[in-house]
Amino acid sequence: MSELIVGADGRARCAWAGMESNPDYEHYHDHEWGRPAHGEREFFERLSLEAFQSGLSWITILRKREAFRAAFANFDAAAVADFGDDDVARLLADAAIVRNGAKIRATIANARALLALPAGETLEGLVRRHAPAVPRDPGEPAPASTAESAALAKELKKRGFSFVGPTTAYAMMAAIGLVNDHTPGCWAAGTAPEPGHD
Repeated sequence: MSELIVGADGRARCAWAGMESNPDYEHYHDHEWGRPAHGEREFFERLSLEAFQSGLSWITILRKREAFRAAFANFDAAAVADFGDDDVARLLADAAIVRNGAKIRATIANARALLALPAGETLEGLVRRHAPAVPRDPGEPAPASTAESAALAKELKKRGFSFVGPTTAYAMMAAIGLVNDHTPGCWAAGTAPEPGHD
């Protein structure tokens, strides 16, 4: 299978963006994946969704994203940290999200861990400190994890975060643009001009 797919608009994209023939997938690829994210709410959401994705396809999470936002107070860490047993029961009964008790409890625990970071520290800062010093060779296949993502996962676990292993940490790093996993030739990678823009 080619590592690129050309969409109806003539743009070459990473092949995964067209695998599901779903405009939401293409939109996510074009406008969000691999682009910088900022702020604690955004980082908490990304970390949470990557954890929920573990063992599932990303399109499953993407299709349920608005439901996740509604279920988890738009990923406001202070609100989620206050969730109790009744909220866990509510979430386990919510068919609009992924009803996995371990992942639900981890999301609540991670909100509490985020709030417990020492003054002056942020989740965004912790993640950014683990950005690779040397960019990955774009000609090499994207890895499942790296030394940096393993170090990030270890640091997050030390700070009380859970359900965040090296693979989940790497997926988040790619999603927020700390690493560039766009396939060479993909218009979003910056290595190919957009159609009609030489």
